[in-house]
Amino acid sequence: MAYEVVVPRLGLTMEEGRIVEWYKEDGETVEVGEPLFAVETDKAILDVEAPVNGIVYHVPDLSPDPLPIGVVIGYILAPGEGVPLPQASPAATSTAIPAEAAVSTPAAASVQTASAGGKKLVSPAARRRAKELGIDWRTIEHPEGGPIMVAHVEEAARSREQVVRIQASPVARRLAEAAGIDLAELAAQKRKRQPGERIKREDVEAAIAAREAAAAPPPPAPVVGEAMPITHIRRLIAQRMVESTHTTAPLTLTTEADATELVALRERLKATLSPRGVVVPTYTDLIIRLTALALQEHPLLNAYWKEDEIIVPTGIHIAVAVDTEAGLLVPVIRDVLSKSVQQITEEARALAEKARARQLGPDDLQGGTFTVTNLGVYGIDAFTPIINLPQCAILGVGRIIGKPAAYNDEIALRQMMALSLTFDHRVVDGGPAARFLKTIREYVEQPYLWMVR
Repeated sequence: MAYEVVVPRLGLTMEEGRIVEWYKEDGETVEVGEPLFAVETDKAILDVEAPVNGIVYHVPDLSPDPLPIGVVIGYILAPGEGVPLPQASPAATSTAIPAEAAVSTPAAASVQTASAGGKKLVSPAARRRAKELGIDWRTIEHPEGGPIMVAHVEEAARSREQVVRIQASPVARRLAEAAGIDLAELAAQKRKRQPGERIKREDVEAAIAAREAAAAPPPPAPVVGEAMPITHIRRLIAQRMVESTHTTAPLTLTTEADATELVALRERLKATLSPRGVVVPTYTDLIIRLTALALQEHPLLNAYWKEDEIIVPTGIHIAVAVDTEAGLLVPVIRDVLSKSVQQITEEARALAEKARARQLGPDDLQGGTFTVTNLGVYGIDAFTPIINLPQCAILGVGRIIGKPAAYNDEIALRQMMALSLTFDHRVVDGGPAARFLKTIREYVEQPYLWMVR
């Protein structure tokens, strides 16, 4: 039975995705675990692997872009298996094109029905050949009303004075068709610059931009500054941030902690671990560990709002905000309570490297129950972090700076750290949130309270 390839749900809040590129063309064989296509979510561009072995078939002419989750975008077929076709109504009879049709001639078409639900049929091989030759197979008519085969496409190509071979990704083809871009002309231009390279999405987007620039009238006056295009990820981040502020009841509490002992602890770890070639924990790594222990004492800050109930997860999975060129990504460190500081350090470092290389997988980005964001490295003190839905709270960590402060009934120079907690007042009240932040402050000021746990 044909395996349906759908737009996957790669996160709790994901509702749609954009198919960036197929790694396998129609008719190519794919094996379990091989990258099948790339999908752009609200957080990153992720590779989706093939779940079964078989032959790839793309569903043509998909719209809109991006697509809702669950939409069928293709199939993986067994050798000799037919391609499921859309039906005119629930009562219509399913029709399929045998995989053998990829190598058949027009004479074999008489055994096939002309259409399914009133739609013209075309074999996968014929569709692929039409792409190569720059032929719109929909303009080809079968003399006997059967499906379009490879021979029909090649005959249509021979009727033209010159056959232009076009190598382009499926996404680039769909975008070019929607925008009215001539792929043959674009392919000829690219062959001059990059012989042997197929047309990609960015080539079509550049052609669209060039056309719009040529057609647009000159501005009445020079524009001061540079306009930056809004990427899909940037737009989705904006939507999620607005949704967070509009659907939650956010309130931010701030405090200042004496981090002198925490600084001394990290300096001792640095002096001990660096000569041994061991990765030294960052302040964020230490904060992640002590935050998990504080959440264990104050579980409501680890909860989230869901319709008519509040869900308190059994595990503590802390998401860590990572600044990347593509935008803000928030990979998740799972089961923090079961990990040592060194394990947290190694995992956080690996996730940050994957985030900046845009190699995060779906499992890396979902399931967080609480978020930590550290802007201290940029010289920021207190700030108002935005809740990362569906979580109910986020901890903002500011810089550590030497300040005169009261210590042992005297004024002394101490290393002070600003802490900001934004929480959803629907889930937790101000008192419990304040007690949680107080526990965080105590753990920063007295690391021995949690280092032994």
